[in-house]
Amino acid sequence: MPPLFLTTLAGCVLSALCMSLTAPVDVAAACLHFTPNGNFHSDGAYVPGEAGFNLADVDSVGELNSLPAGIKGLVWVGQCGGVDTAFLKAVRPYVGNPKLFGFYLMDDPDPAGWHSRACAADNLRAEADWIHANAQAATTFIVLMNAGSSSSPLFSRSYKAASSHVDLFGFSPYPCRTEASSCDYDMIDRYVAAAASAGVPLPMMVPVYQAFGGGGWADDRGGQYVLPTVIQERVIIARWDALLPSAKFDYVYSWGSQRGDVALDSSSGLQTVFSRHNSAC
Repeated sequence: MPPLFLTTLAGCVLSALCMSLTAPVDVAAACLHFTPNGNFHSDGAYVPGEAGFNLADVDSVGELNSLPAGIKGLVWVGQCGGVDTAFLKAVRPYVGNPKLFGFYLMDDPDPAGWHSRACAADNLRAEADWIHANAQAATTFIVLMNAGSSSSPLFSRSYKAASSHVDLFGFSPYPCRTEASSCDYDMIDRYVAAAASAGVPLPMMVPVYQAFGGGGWADDRGGQYVLPTVIQERVIIARWDALLPSAKFDYVYSWGSQRGDVALDSSSGLQTVFSRHNSAC
């Protein structure tokens, strides 16, 4: 049976969604690989570099400056208050730094306060516009919140690329779960189609690979996430690579544990998988 995404394409006629899904990808792959959380050892060493990750999760100018040659930094902001004093204090110190790749503006911004504090689309646009005007080489990035379910994902058009002015968008289908006998790989296809429908063109999408399981996380079907096996991770990577072959960077969640889960930093098998993947370009 062909993947859901390919089946969707086969049924496309002239709808806006189909045009977005089939648009040519004209952004060359940059071979940048990101995995957040726990990136720095107590002695300040950048740890994920051992597995070929060359885009670091950065929280300070000191961390950015300490990065080895060839490693860029993606700076966490996480405010969504617009261009206010707190935002300027957070981003100005990085402007002009040659090791800066960009700014991770928000994770799961909530346009209407459904599950967390509301994040006004106008505020994100103002932040992105300020960065584009004052740090022109820097990329802006957010990870979209799924307002639907894993079976029927839905992304708010509030943050669509044309109006938010954000450069790149991630979204996070995590297909390996306790309630399934195997990983639901078609979930990845569903999320890509839903993001395209919400106004995110393929060249602006960032794949997010699952590399965690267990702990305090619960999925939307009443189960828990399961750390993928080596074979399952290879399938996840292959599915994403088929859908987004020229992504500007890819994102592995997560290097370090956040809620008592098992993450990439404690799985030598998955580190080997990603080391090989990351060295392929």
